[in-house]
Amino acid sequence: MSQDLAPGAPAVSPDHPSPPATDLSPIADAVESAGAAGFVAVGDRFDDNLRYLSRFGGPDRAYAVVVTPDRAALTAPGLFDEQAQREFVDAAPDDGVAREVRTENQGDPAGVRAAAVLDDLAENKGDDDSRTVLTPANIPHDAALYLEDAGYELSSTTAVADARLTKTEAELACLRRVQAVTCRGMARAEAVLAAAEPDGDGLLFEGDPLTTERLRREVDAEMARHGIRSAGNTVIGAGPSAADLHFTGIDHIAPGETVLLDISPRGPHGYYGDLTRTFVVGSDGGWERRAFVAVEAAHEEALETVEAGVTAGTVHEEAAAELTAHGFRIDSSEVGFTHGVGHGVGVSLHEGPSLRADAPLEAGTVVTIEPGVYDPDTGGVRIEDLVAVTEDGDERLATYPVRFTPVASE
Repeated sequence: MSQDLAPGAPAVSPDHPSPPATDLSPIADAVESAGAAGFVAVGDRFDDNLRYLSRFGGPDRAYAVVVTPDRAALTAPGLFDEQAQREFVDAAPDDGVAREVRTENQGDPAGVRAAAVLDDLAENKGDDDSRTVLTPANIPHDAALYLEDAGYELSSTTAVADARLTKTEAELACLRRVQAVTCRGMARAEAVLAAAEPDGDGLLFEGDPLTTERLRREVDAEMARHGIRSAGNTVIGAGPSAADLHFTGIDHIAPGETVLLDISPRGPHGYYGDLTRTFVVGSDGGWERRAFVAVEAAHEEALETVEAGVTAGTVHEEAAAELTAHGFRIDSSEVGFTHGVGHGVGVSLHEGPSLRADAPLEAGTVVTIEPGVYDPDTGGVRIEDLVAVTEDGDERLATYPVRFTPVASE
């Protein structure tokens, strides 16, 4: 299989960045400020909060992270003691929170083990407030019941979500790496589209009808060559299916229709990339061209607006105003600009902040900029980049050209 890439794909270093380490002091500070006994999060390796807090890539069995003002413990699942020690304790930053791995009673439910750790670690047990435990809002129901049965009163906290808003330099390195590979996947898709030949109502590539599924396989294979796996969510739509924001099905690709590619793989350290481009093979300059010009202008306007201190919703409003000026509807349910202009990205593909929020953007926040317009009868156009907010603008975490007509490899 040819691995030709369209021009503009960034070079990718052969090695992944070192794993980031999480500073637990904001969580410890939240516990101290609340006068609580501790903080408890329960989940498995698919829980993004647990992945962030512990950096533990363990099994799909529940475990807990418990944090008090100066100590933290991870209740390792059976057979994962050494891995938990390496990833949670040995790789920890100097954040003033002493860490340990608890291996006792590994057959007990995670909530039971968390309560036992609290009994050991919590300070000032005689205080009235010392039976309060801070938890994320999504703590599993059984874990909440076990903690309550142990005499603790649960109080929801946003401390983890707040800590995840701004990225450290180590986190940015992971995001840059995965975004660079995402660009390589896009370059492979563009090269395939550029090489495709019209055949009646469809396109042929290497002698076979070109479909969104074939294009998806080409994208995912190119990213896998660089150690980045698809998260099973490579969105590719053509014509009317390009107006489906999350289309992962099979559709034939025809000349003159929009081909929308939204690529968002997950790297080995849990961080996502996110990149969208829209191409047209053999356009006659109709709706798709007008939509592309409008979205490109809105994309550039939104990027110009991004900087620390700017209200997040202002970025959305500037993009929406540009699309309105080009004659497209805003905030309708199906036609026009139907979604927010962006969202945060990190260990979750969608996390804070929303670019419709009233809060000012903070330096170090990583967000997408992705205006788009859609018509379910015709197609969809979206252009998306991943940027880190800086004091005076933004840093694009990897760059890829914006082109309407796909370009063949050099």
